[in-house]
Amino acid sequence: MTLKSILLRVTSVFILILCLDCKPKPQKHFSEMVKVALRNVGHQLLVSNENVHEPVLPIQKIEALKYKLSFTSNIEIKPSYLVKLIDENFEKVAVSNHYIVEVLHCNSQEVSYSYIMKEKVEEGIIPCVGRRLQKDCYTIQVTFLNVVTTTNNSKQAMLYYLIPICFMLLIVIYVVKKRRKQNTLHEEKEDVHIGDYLFYPERNIIVYNDIEISLSKKECELLQILGSNKNQTVKREELTKRVWEDNGVIVGRSLDTYISKLRKKLNQDPTIKISNIHGVGYKLIVE
Repeated sequence: MTLKSILLRVTSVFILILCLDCKPKPQKHFSEMVKVALRNVGHQLLVSNENVHEPVLPIQKIEALKYKLSFTSNIEIKPSYLVKLIDENFEKVAVSNHYIVEVLHCNSQEVSYSYIMKEKVEEGIIPCVGRRLQKDCYTIQVTFLNVVTTTNNSKQAMLYYLIPICFMLLIVIYVVKKRRKQNTLHEEKEDVHIGDYLFYPERNIIVYNDIEISLSKKECELLQILGSNKNQTVKREELTKRVWEDNGVIVGRSLDTYISKLRKKLNQDPTIKISNIHGVGYKLIVE
């Protein structure tokens, strides 16, 4: 398996895990953090009404994602201040920033004021922030529409960074492989010259006038040995040992057979000759 395929598989699995894990799910201790934030909102509203002695009533959880803030006395509420208080306190405890706020009259349960908050204040619908709600008995209800953990958001951010990094790595791998290929081709161009033939041992071929001629493995090995000892006699024993005996193969006249095949494949160039030195071995003669 190549480095590129390994990187692709690992990246795909990692992205899949992140995507699955980034699905919205209830935040750990979400309810407790909401209650803490809303109690602080209640305290600050009482302070703004110059009522510092009245205790903040316990926050009620009406439904799974719905909470209620109540007061023991009448208060005056300025919508712009309420929006600011809730946004800041929810941000401090890192809870969802997608919710609906409703200010209800205690007796009639009619909605005296309401707004919806999304990712940012500018994206929500917050009407009549300049008006005041006259001093009266009110309850404040907050309903969360989408609860996403802070951890998930960080994983999504990680995913955004991971994707371009992976693309960059793939580009680097592509460039490196391309350079290696170019270097290999360059090295092949500087390979062994035998007369008018170009010999490429790694590819088991010889080339004559741009025509490729395939060599068997043993033909290639023999030509390598003879080519590295041009115009010198190489003993039969050495050829046999290096090409056959080292591989644990017993041969009879296999050497002569393969030499004969090589002669036929090199016969296009009259300046090349594989000469049989009787009783000794073979010599590759290149004029």
